[in-house]
Amino acid sequence: MNTISIHNVELCYTVLGENNPESIVLIPGLGSQLIRWDEAFCQLLIQKGFQVIRLDNRDSGASVYKPDSKNDYEGDLEKAFEKVKRVGPPYSLNDMAADVIALLDHLKIDKTHIVGRSMGGIIGQLLGANYPERVRSLTIIMATSLNPNLPPVAPDVMAMMTKPVVDASIDHEAYITHALTFAKRIAGTAFPLDEEQERKMIEAELKRSQPGNSVLRQLLAMGSWSYQEAILNKIMVPTQIIHGTEDPIFHPECAKDLARSIPDAKLQLINGMGHAIPPECYTGVTELIVANTKRQKK
Repeated sequence: MNTISIHNVELCYTVLGENNPESIVLIPGLGSQLIRWDEAFCQLLIQKGFQVIRLDNRDSGASVYKPDSKNDYEGDLEKAFEKVKRVGPPYSLNDMAADVIALLDHLKIDKTHIVGRSMGGIIGQLLGANYPERVRSLTIIMATSLNPNLPPVAPDVMAMMTKPVVDASIDHEAYITHALTFAKRIAGTAFPLDEEQERKMIEAELKRSQPGNSVLRQLLAMGSWSYQEAILNKIMVPTQIIHGTEDPIFHPECAKDLARSIPDAKLQLINGMGHAIPPECYTGVTELIVANTKRQKK
């Protein structure tokens, strides 16, 4: 793993398949880490000739955001959003997109393929719209435009996402149990969760996570975003949208909305997939990504 300093962020990234001719950047979702793009998934892209760049978004994994006093948003979600109304969020989704551009600058990559999952898919939209000269193609997986007219997150899932998080340093097993319960809930019925592998992933994430990282600040960045269809209309790079039919976080209508709003976007729904990319789908998903990298816009 490597880190670079970007203003008030220490950004962690890895590069796999360094000698391959084309690069592809994988952006994780809310509170997620670069290791969620696991080695098996990455190897499929490497075998297709891609240099694979993974990063931890600011405030997750080994990427550390250093807030000043006015940007320190601790406490419960309701109080944090009240502060956002008064002084604005600690940072925005545009700031997170700019982190990716700074990483490309650091790596001396002029133009790359972008793949984002969940919140990473929203960041990908901003990259495609605002930095078209840096993006060769865009793949958006299980994401949304944050259009307020779209179906909301399933109520029980939202309750799980917003309840106070168990401190793993105080009750490790309770933390693991909650994380496993959540993972099972958002997995689709066609692809039952491998609990043993998921536990290993959760443990690995705990080891990588740095003190002070805050999913809350990422959530505030998403929650304070103002939906603008014009941003989607600006995306002129080849775009592939991939979404599960049983996603309880971002309803499949979110994917259809993206496909309608992004010019010439392609949509692929995967039956029985939830808000995760199960190993059984790795081959199909990477084939869609690779096909999109070769597509020419009309």
